[in-house]
Amino acid sequence: MKLVKVHITLKEGVLDPQGKAVQGSLNTLGYDNVKEVRVGKYLELTVNDDANIEAEIEEMCNKLLANPVIENYKYTVEEGVVQ
Repeated sequence: MKLVKVHITLKEGVLDPQGKAVQGSLNTLGYDNVKEVRVGKYLELTVNDDANIEAEIEEMCNKLLANPVIENYKYTVEEGVVQ
């Protein structure tokens, strides 16, 4: 088994209303040093060992997990995950 960690973020220049809301709340709480917040997604996938796992992860991200038009993604694959 392997553990895949996927990080998805909005591309630069794409408006982030959720990030703006979090920033506003932090500023309201007195954290005036916070000038920008960008919100993303983090997913963990436990997968079977497969020689094509990298290609499959790319396909999963492009077809479902991320919207490649407005989001970037990166991932890592950890070896030897035991359940």
